[in-house]
Amino acid sequence: MTQALQIAPSILSADFSALGRDIAAVERGGADLIHIDVMDGHFVPNITIGPPVVKAIKRVATRPLDCHLMIEEPDRYIEAFVDAGASMVSVHVEAVPHLHRTIGFIKKLGARAGAVLNPSTPEGTLADIAHDLDYVLVMSVNPGFGGQAFIPNSVEKVRRVRAMLTAAGSSAAIEIDGGIDEANAAAVVAAGASILVAGHAIFGARDPEAATRGLRAAAVGSASSARA
Repeated sequence: MTQALQIAPSILSADFSALGRDIAAVERGGADLIHIDVMDGHFVPNITIGPPVVKAIKRVATRPLDCHLMIEEPDRYIEAFVDAGASMVSVHVEAVPHLHRTIGFIKKLGARAGAVLNPSTPEGTLADIAHDLDYVLVMSVNPGFGGQAFIPNSVEKVRRVRAMLTAAGSSAAIEIDGGIDEANAAAVVAAGASILVAGHAIFGARDPEAATRGLRAAAVGSASSARA
């Protein structure tokens, strides 16, 4: 099943003193989701935001909030993020001892549930739970900091994840996060990704609204070329 393309600007690269302004800009540019990177300084070497900021973002955003939990013991905080307004919650395979239980808990709370794969984590870890997932998030950089360079073999990894999901009869979407820009949007969409997370490529641009449109155009153009 072909998934509809979604653009998810990551506020990790936005101006935190003007989040409302930056979110409004990317929404004007056609953003489908607002991606929120949650880091605790333990699972990854950075600290970002928690549920109170998500709650504040929910008051100004008109698009669903996509929360990526890069934290230890995410089970302790999932409900707080959903209560704060998260429509999507993803957890790292590497951080969760009972992934099936955690995914079920997220869905029970009414949010879409995703599992995240670090660059060195094989897609096979998700084979037995593929049917339970709403989406798989493929990290195309090592998590922790924005503005990193895209890891080239991530394209092939997306292709392998799509093959694994198809073999399992799963319709889960593939999200990709890390170094995504107009130069590689074509390749990751052709490989099977349908949710593109971009931080620096959008918020590091002079005009985030135009950059959001540009990323979609690059991805849609690649899809059209692939069909031709």
